[in-house]
Amino acid sequence: MSDRYSGRSAQSMMPALLLGMAPFLANFDVTAVVIALPTLARELGFDAAGYAWVMDAYSLAFTACLLFAGALADRYGRRRAMLVGNGIFALASLACGIAWDGPTLWGARALQGIGAAFIVTGGIALIANVYVQARARTAAFALFGVMSGVAMAFGPTIGGLVSSWIGWRWIFIINLPACALVAWGIPRLVAEAREAVPRPLDILGVVLFTAALTALVEALLHGRTSTSHMVSGLALSAVFLVLFGIQQRSRDNPILDPGMFVQRAMIGIAILLCAVSIGYWAMLVYLPLFFAAAFDWPSEVTGIALLTATLPMLFLPPLGGRLVDRLGWRRHFALALTILAAGNATVVIALISDGSAPPLVPTFCGIVAIGVGVALAHPQLSGAAVSLVPPDLAGLASAVTIVMRQAGFAVGIAVLGALLHTPESAISYIWLFSAAAIASAAGLAAALVLLPAPAAGSR
Repeated sequence: MSDRYSGRSAQSMMPALLLGMAPFLANFDVTAVVIALPTLARELGFDAAGYAWVMDAYSLAFTACLLFAGALADRYGRRRAMLVGNGIFALASLACGIAWDGPTLWGARALQGIGAAFIVTGGIALIANVYVQARARTAAFALFGVMSGVAMAFGPTIGGLVSSWIGWRWIFIINLPACALVAWGIPRLVAEAREAVPRPLDILGVVLFTAALTALVEALLHGRTSTSHMVSGLALSAVFLVLFGIQQRSRDNPILDPGMFVQRAMIGIAILLCAVSIGYWAMLVYLPLFFAAAFDWPSEVTGIALLTATLPMLFLPPLGGRLVDRLGWRRHFALALTILAAGNATVVIALISDGSAPPLVPTFCGIVAIGVGVALAHPQLSGAAVSLVPPDLAGLASAVTIVMRQAGFAVGIAVLGALLHTPESAISYIWLFSAAAIASAAGLAAALVLLPAPAAGSR
């Protein structure tokens, strides 16, 4: 069936449009949910740690399943994997919409993350199978990227309006028509595809890595009230991580080869991924709470205000590509992380000037800078990882990038959540923006020290 879609007509782009629902749904259920977190936390009765778990349950499950979803899709069929993931995602969205307390919502969010991993993995692989000609494939992946960008940019605004007008539960329930469209259209427009020799599964590796991340997140979120809880959680996380490293070194086909991190550039990319995750993505989760505390805005106004942080992600990535060609990886990331650090530091200065009601203009200048910095850095990190390692390690580098990005997001949410003691007080957020600025500065240092400075024009 893939032979039918070699052009760039509206009809030939229909499969790409349906497959593009994968990144749209996966990203929408991060950015749109962010705006409703204060309301649902209040209605379901959980604290700042529970607030973080709404996002981390999704992110941890998504990260864990990414590690083996591709292997399962290769073995049992990529279309089947996407449709199964779509069904799981739909059921989980309904469960989120009818959740009656925190644990119910957290469990449903974890199930959403599992479904999202399969639809994203299946969607990416199927585009490569369906569009065999280079121009058509490029156009299809461009549409894929646009749909992802739209979800990231406008998710908070849509989430704010839906939450204010008809209630936060509908942010999840409105996923159901999109899932129904995917379930109807994909079997009709996209042929099944699988690998003749599928990759081996590594269930033990997935369990060990997920356990290490979960123990770390739990230690950070609840350790602030108990030193013994934090110490035991961090120790448990370290044990699982060491076991994961030993287990991966003994496998012929590791999920994440620890040997990758002897590559100087890969260490730099890993630090940059964590810096961007804390400096922007994790910070984005807490911005609605910050706006409510600082300016007393309702969710629909907050959703519109968040466009200052999200719209750059839609429009600036092409500029980032041109800057890499002009400056090289080191100077490009140094510039992007400088802007990101300066943006977070500007909000810190605004809070120092007036902790109860920070001045609006400096605050939003800082938030715009945060959005610009991440828009220049984030889309280029995958390309840097693949370009800066030997060609035979490019596939592993790509996998490391995906996992580090998601893991950094989950841990970043926990780190910032651990620093937030009084969500109702604007001055409390000075610690979050300070941590984000420090993380961004660490990314800047990593770019300058660990990345090479190739000649302009080399990618």
